[in-house]
Amino acid sequence: MYSTKEAVLLMSSLSIYKGILNRSVAKSYYRLLSALDRDIFEFCNAWGEFFAVLCDKECSESFAKALTETALFDENAFSRAASQGMEKTLPSSVLNAVRRDVYAIRKLYSLSPETILNDYKYRDELGSIAENLPRWKTGLPVSEFSDEEDTLDRLAEFYKKNGCGIFARYRAFIWRDGDVQPVLHPDNIQLSSLKGYDIPRNTVVKNTLAFMKNIESNNCLLYGDRGTGKSSTIKAILNEYYKDGLRMVEVPKDRLAEFPLLVDKIAAIPLKFIIFIDDLSFSGEDKSYAQLKAVLEGGLAARPENTLIYATSNRRHIIKENFSDREGDDMHRNDSIQESLSLSDRFGMSVNFSKPDKEQYLEIVMSLAKECHIEMGIEELCAKAEKWAIQRGGRSPRAAKQFISFIRS
Repeated sequence: MYSTKEAVLLMSSLSIYKGILNRSVAKSYYRLLSALDRDIFEFCNAWGEFFAVLCDKECSESFAKALTETALFDENAFSRAASQGMEKTLPSSVLNAVRRDVYAIRKLYSLSPETILNDYKYRDELGSIAENLPRWKTGLPVSEFSDEEDTLDRLAEFYKKNGCGIFARYRAFIWRDGDVQPVLHPDNIQLSSLKGYDIPRNTVVKNTLAFMKNIESNNCLLYGDRGTGKSSTIKAILNEYYKDGLRMVEVPKDRLAEFPLLVDKIAAIPLKFIIFIDDLSFSGEDKSYAQLKAVLEGGLAARPENTLIYATSNRRHIIKENFSDREGDDMHRNDSIQESLSLSDRFGMSVNFSKPDKEQYLEIVMSLAKECHIEMGIEELCAKAEKWAIQRGGRSPRAAKQFISFIRS
C-alpha cells in the first residue's frame, strides 16, 4: 500500500489524461487528497463533497467505475489518434505517458477511505467524527481498465468503435452557438413501441443500415400528416443503432448556413452521423431554402461520407405555395415554381407517412392497448378511441397514443 502523499503526486502529474481533473469525480477527489494537511473544517468539507459527487453518479459502491469511466470518455491526444486508428503512429514518449497515466489511475482508485483518514495530518483531532464520515467502496473499473496487461489495446479498440470525448459518452446532439452540444436526456423511444407504418418505417431503417455498412444510401425526407410518427421514427432508429456507431445531430432550420462549421467538427470522426432537421418548411419569402439546397447538393462544403441528412416535413414540397405565387410580375414564373418544387427532389429518398384510415387507426389503438395490458372490450375500446380522435381533430398514431395514456390514468 502506498501513501496518500504519493497519490497526490501521481494525480497532479497526470499528463495525457490530465483533462479528467476538470471532471467532477476526479476534481473533488483531488481536492480531498490536497486537504490532507489542511484544517479539520476544510478536510471534512472536501470529504463530504467527494462522497456527494459519487452518490450523484450512483457510484458510492464503485469509485473505480466512476474514475475509470471519467478517463474513458476523456478527449486527449491518445483517444483522438486511436479513434482514427492511428494510435501506433504516436511517439513512444506519448504512449509511455499513457501507460503511466493508466498506472496512476489504478493506484488512485485503489486508495481506501481508511488510508486517507490515517494519513490525515490532524487525524487525532477528528475524534468520533472520523468514525461517522461516510465510506465509499472501491468496486470494479470499467472493462477497458480491468486488465493491466492490454489496457492500451482495449482503450484503442473502444475509441475506434465509439469515437472519443462527447461522441463516445452521448448519442444525440444539437447544433447550438456554433458547436456540437450533447443532449443529456434524449427521447428513449424504441422502434418496437411504434405501431403501424411498417412499410415506410422499414424503408428508412434499410436506408440507415446501408449507410452504416458503407453501402450506397440517400438523404431522406419523411413527409406527411402531423402525428404520424416521422420524427419518432428517426429518433427510434438512433436508439436502435447507436451502439453500432450511429450518432445524430439536430440542426435548427435557421442554422443551415453553418453547415460547413458542423462538417469541420464531425468529418474526421470514425462514426456515422445523421443530421436531423425537424419540421422543415419554408414560406415563399424565406430564401434560406437555398442554403438547404446547397447542403444537399452543390455547396462548396461537401457532405462528408460519414453523414446523411434526414428531415421531416408536413409538406411534400416543403415550400409553402399560395395561388398568388402563380401570378404576379415574374417574367419566368414557371422557372420560379420549379425552383421551389425542386428542393424536395434534392433528397434521394422521400417517404410518405399519411394519416391512417379508421381501420388502421383502430389497429394501432388495439396494439397499444394489448401492449399496455388494458382490459376492455374491443367494441368499447374502439368506440372510445374513435370519439377521442374526432374530438382532437383526426386519427393519427399520436392520437392513439394519447388515448391509451388517457384511459390508463
